[in-house]
Amino acid sequence: MIFTAVADTHAALWYLYADPRLSTRSTTFINKAIADGLSIGVSPISLVEVVYLVEKSRVPATAYDDLSAALADPMGVLKEAPLNAHVVRSMMLVLRQAVPDMPDRIIAATAIHLAVPLLSRDGAFASPPSKPSGN
Repeated sequence: MIFTAVADTHAALWYLYADPRLSTRSTTFINKAIADGLSIGVSPISLVEVVYLVEKSRVPATAYDDLSAALADPMGVLKEAPLNAHVVRSMMLVLRQAVPDMPDRIIAATAIHLAVPLLSRDGAFASPPSKPSGN
């Protein structure tokens, strides 16, 4: 599967719910991916994070089911990205001091591993460094 970017948890949810907090730049990027027949990756850690956010009533109660359905939709732009040893290795390029939240580090590492941009509400890791050698 060819990914053109990785979306962080909030960017994926904001896209799903047409939330105005998703930036115009991210919306345009996703629409171009759709037009080009490409996919936006979503890390499985985002599903874990959504369960947590639902439990804290910070996102709609249906958010997990909605995101799962979007990832399973063969015509949808959002697709599950890998979470494997290569992504874990890429975490070493995301400094804990810069991105202390583990789910955010995994999402950023996914973008690094795939060598694609990160669509994020947090500009601190919106442009990942290059893919580590050996992968």
